[in-house]
Amino acid sequence: MTHALSTREHLDSLPAVERVEELEGLVVDQFKRPLFLTGCDELDLSTSFFDLGLTSLRLMEIQRSLEAELELTLDTTALFNRPTIEELVLHLDALLGERA
Repeated sequence: MTHALSTREHLDSLPAVERVEELEGLVVDQFKRPLFLTGCDELDLSTSFFDLGLTSLRLMEIQRSLEAELELTLDTTALFNRPTIEELVLHLDALLGERA
């Protein structure tokens, strides 16, 4: 019987550079959904969440989704203190690195 790796286990098994790339893809996907963007649509990683058109409510939904996917708890201000995908990915990577 094989055990499928959770997203968290998969990320923990990757070298640091690859983990950041995987995290970026995961975070981008989470942000594209409420913006009604497809996989082909580009998303500027350095644009603030509010400039992308997201509301506080949508950010909280994204936060809960990321917490579930990554099996971690984010501070309630995490997305507000790191208001771009670029910054959020680095923060998440640091959190994952602490638990590794």
